[in-house]
Amino acid sequence: MTEAPIRILVVDDETTITDFVGYALKKEGYEADIVHNGEDAITAAGQNDYDMFILDIMLPGMDGYELCRRLRTNTSAPVLFLSARDTELDKVVGLEIGGDDYLAKPFGVRELIARVRALLRRRSGQVGAQKSVMSVNGITLDEDAHTASGDKGQIDLTPREFELLASLMKNAGHVVSRDDLLRDAWGWEFLTETKTVDTHIKRLRDKISAAGYDPGVVETVRGYGYRFKA
Repeated sequence: MTEAPIRILVVDDETTITDFVGYALKKEGYEADIVHNGEDAITAAGQNDYDMFILDIMLPGMDGYELCRRLRTNTSAPVLFLSARDTELDKVVGLEIGGDDYLAKPFGVRELIARVRALLRRRSGQVGAQKSVMSVNGITLDEDAHTASGDKGQIDLTPREFELLASLMKNAGHVVSRDDLLRDAWGWEFLTETKTVDTHIKRLRDKISAAGYDPGVVETVRGYGYRFKA
């Protein structure tokens, strides 16, 4: 019998963030429902059995803290708070009223997914919808440990280069557009200039080559984007 996919409710009044978070979660294989205020979140939670909640603190009307209090009367599912305010007091308040973790904006795809996986693992003893370790064409990438390595040793990557490699390896054998790479590696604050991707891909290839691996595993598909050779 096939297990039901993990279902997550995302609550934020900024569509740029809900678009980014929803996109990131769905790419990982999760189901993501989106609402933009606390009242709609209470309604959705009453109609569906969610495995996790991602809540903005600064919501219109009912704020994220009050929403968390109300959710806690009916569910023990993990709550991840999002906030533009990164202060110790905000974190303490969020955790004391029933939250499980706190993520300050801006944040990237890898950081978001790592937090989600950790909370789901803590609750059920399982990682998320996808394995955090993958091996393709002689390179092994561990998203939780944030390492890329193989039989020739570790590849020294910056966080941005690592996220580009992760996006390409997850889609090995398929073309990933520059726009999708921007979303994956630069997060919801991604730049509009796609040439930035080309520059970082060149650096990624240089790092792969310097570590003794074939830089040709990252292929250019002219007019479309890039592909990691399967």
